Amino acid sequence: MKATNLIMAKDFCLFHNIDYGIINAMHEAGLVKVTIIDKTTFIDKKELQRLEKLINLYQLDINVAGIEAIIHLLNRVEKMQEDMRSLQNKLRLYENEE
Repeated sequence: MKATNLIMAKDFCLFHNIDYGIINAMHEAGLVKVTIIDKTTFIDKKELQRLEKLINLYQLDINVAGIEAIIHLLNRVEKMQEDMRSLQNKLRLYENEE
């Protein structure tokens, strides 16, 4: 992983005016991945959009357990939508054969 793809968690917290403990709690819950180099915590740029979504939920006074549940449900809905698209495509194939 290139160092240019990493952002210091401390800088992220300052920018979003949040406590570092929030990122740590979300990391411990498995919601976000962090990289630790020389006792400094970094966030990969690929994780930023996801982390910002999580922070927005947290700022709505939703605790980490609640955020876990929301993310789990959103992932299930996304999977069901993908399955439904796949089934619709298969159905179109059968409809076009007639």
